[in-house]
This record gives sequence, structure tokens and C-alpha cells, in this order.
Amino acid sequence: MNVPPIISTKPINLLLVDDHPLVRDGLKARLETIPHFHIAGEAGNAEDAFSLAASLKIDLILMDINLGNVNGITLTSRFSREYPDIAIIMLSMHEKAEYVSQAMQAGARGYVLKGAPAEEIITAIENVMSGKNYFSSGLQNQATAANPLQLLTQREQCILKSIATGKSNKHIARELGLSVRTVETHRLNIKRKLNIEGQADLIRFALNQTIL
Repeated sequence: MNVPPIISTKPINLLLVDDHPLVRDGLKARLETIPHFHIAGEAGNAEDAFSLAASLKIDLILMDINLGNVNGITLTSRFSREYPDIAIIMLSMHEKAEYVSQAMQAGARGYVLKGAPAEEIITAIENVMSGKNYFSSGLQNQATAANPLQLLTQREQCILKSIATGKSNKHIARELGLSVRTVETHRLNIKRKLNIEGQADLIRFALNQTIL
């Protein structure tokens, strides 16, 4: 379920990644009408996208799935490893649950269909930048129904397994060679992706998924 976001007035630096200039032009024209949205850069391929991410302060990427010779989901996975602080929303014409699941496993925070109105893309950006996930209508239910664990990255699944055994953040961090803060962030991401509120519900979910 998509929750109305708390609208922020803090400037949001956006990177548009799509191999069609006309698509980028259309997105840019609409998004620039929002006072606190700033189009910091545009890229039509993976190399340019990473170059811009390295040289600019990017808060969020709008990422196409089909990027010529590079899959946008694969590119999202690389961004998640190298620039974990940058949020990513996939823009795609694909409605199948498997694409949504793959995108979320790669680290995307949202998935919006290309045919969606510009207002929905704006809502998606606001939701993601306020700490939520965002899916075009019905897509999260499709992916979750197919296999909710598919919404999680491998690292998140590993941490969820440890949570189910009752291990503390400190214990998990020591086992995985991570900082406690990183483990805490993963916990929040897991709950956000699965629409789980409390710790007890999180442990119950893990046990029900028989991932021990």
C-alpha cells in the first residue's frame, strides 16, 4: 500500500538514466516544475551514469530497465553496492511480478510503470525520499504474493534469518563484519519492503517463511 508522503521542501538532486533523449526531456520538463526537485544530471548509458554519480551529489536516480546493452536492474545492483546512499526508482513498461522482485532484490526503492502520469512519478519520489517504498498500483501485491522474500536483497535475507534466531544487532554485525548502524539500516529496509511495523511481527514473518 502506498502511503501519502510527508512532502519535503529540501532540495532533491535527481539523476535521469534512460537511453532515449526524448523520454529524459519529457521527465525533465515535468519534474523541473517542482520547486525542490533539481535535475542534477542525465545519462543514456551505464558509464555516464556512474561518472555523474561520482562527480555530483545525487539523492535519487530514475532508472530505466532497458538501457541498450545494459540491464537497468543489473546497473541498480551495482549502484546499490557502490553508492548505497542513492535511492533508485525503476521506470519500466514491464508489469510482471518477476521484474518488480528482481528490481527490489537489486536495491531499488520504487517501481513505477512508464505509462503512469507524471504526478505518480512525483509521488513516488516524495515517498522514497521520506523513507518509504513506492510501487505503481497493484505491483507490490503481485510481487509479494509470488514470494515476499524476493523483495529482499541477499544480504537482507541473511540478516532476516539471523533476526529470526533472536540475535541482536551487535551479534549480527559481528558475524557479518558490518557496523551496527548498517544492520539497523537493513532491519528498517526489510520492514519497509515487507510492510511490517514491529519487531515481533518481523520475527514472526521470518519464522513463517521457514528460512531458518
